[in-house]
Amino acid sequence: MELAGKIALVTGASSGIGYATALLLGERGATVAVHYHATVEGAERAVAAIQKNGGRAFAVRANVAVREQVERMFAEVIARAGRIDILVNNAGDLVQRCPIAEMSEELWDRVMELNLKGVFLCAKAALADMLPRRDGVIINVASIAARQGGGLGAVAYAACKGGVLTFSKGLAREVASSGVRVNCVAPGVIQTRFHQRHSTPEAFARFVSTIPMARPGTAQEVAEVIAFLASPRSSYLCGETIEVNGGQLMD
Repeated sequence: MELAGKIALVTGASSGIGYATALLLGERGATVAVHYHATVEGAERAVAAIQKNGGRAFAVRANVAVREQVERMFAEVIARAGRIDILVNNAGDLVQRCPIAEMSEELWDRVMELNLKGVFLCAKAALADMLPRRDGVIINVASIAARQGGGLGAVAYAACKGGVLTFSKGLAREVASSGVRVNCVAPGVIQTRFHQRHSTPEAFARFVSTIPMARPGTAQEVAEVIAFLASPRSSYLCGETIEVNGGQLMD
């Protein structure tokens, strides 16, 4: 129970990587605020699963791209749990595949707001609680797309995730001396509803064919890395990005 007594907020926790992360942090002893925007059923399932295993959890709702909603969500978490020790910035989505030559300004803005502005707003709100206490952990979820440009029609998403990588490094430098650690996880091809929505079976098979381990990853495998970064076991990691991609991208 290495996270016993800790308070964690996981954004985008109603499905996929966020859902698996919320359950694992709860299993490790943290009280988990399970964020959702539209899919309340998934958030409620996560809360119920954590509570069934003897943990503490509650659901919170917000559009992470809207400052007022983010501030209200953080105020609710602090009112209910007292503080925020761990923020997992996981909320995000490709929205839709679209070539840049055909992309409207409105779609570009929507992708940027969800995947990059939301990370900024949540990190800023978390720091308002963490910095005065000189303690806290922020883990941002990027993507392999940040390093290799993403699949066809995903340039805007890849650009956002590249921004998340750089934002994580810059923020880590900014707040490390104040007791707050910032790190990043970059998943590769993970078997979640993301690819069910945005990739054809043929495209998904092509992605998997480029992975040395010859299979997609699981949300649980990404959650294990996030839980490590949230724990004292990663106490000297700062500004790092851990690639979780089965060898698809190697440094």
